[in-house]
Amino acid sequence: MRVWKLLGLAGILAGVATGAAVARDERVRRHYDAGEIRTRLHQRHDEAVARHEADPGA
Repeated sequence: MRVWKLLGLAGILAGVATGAAVARDERVRRHYDAGEIRTRLHQRHDEAVARHEADPGA
């Protein structure tokens, strides 16, 4: 019975840790304004297009 209690506790702790990580990422993501997000997306798109043009077979 003790093993099941430890597994349950480990599961709860994993859920709490995941929730904390998601909350931290959400705070970081919301810190950007719309202009910054748009600029970053355009940069990522340009990089992807450049990679595709450099190696179109991939």
